[in-house]
Amino acid sequence: PADCAVFQCGGCWAVLGDSLHLCAQEERRLGLLVCCRVTNDVAWEDSLLIGLEGALLGCAYNALSCRSCGLIVGFILYSASSDLAYLRGFFCFFKDSILCYLLKNQIIIEASKVNFPAVTLKE
Repeated sequence: PADCAVFQCGGCWAVLGDSLHLCAQEERRLGLLVCCRVTNDVAWEDSLLIGLEGALLGCAYNALSCRSCGLIVGFILYSASSDLAYLRGFFCFFKDSILCYLLKNQIIIEASKVNFPAVTLKE
């Protein structure tokens, strides 16, 4: 419980998920919090997008957005290079697009400033 947090939209503070469903963090290239489950306030389009530059170059993905305000908050990878393949099918939130409500401290902080205990899908 000490490390529990609720993930909120950076635009309107709608609840998108929580740390109980956090299953990985990717810090090096994309700055992501990866969840296996999200709330109904997260929407994604059926159509696939293709990354044309940056860390998602050549990857096929569905954009995740906040159902309340429309802010793009992350993606679901459909097809990826081998170094990102472990993220396929999960809900990947951009740390820069979400806020964290820390239950223990009862404060809201930018997700990019929070360090959660190490969890990884790579193993």
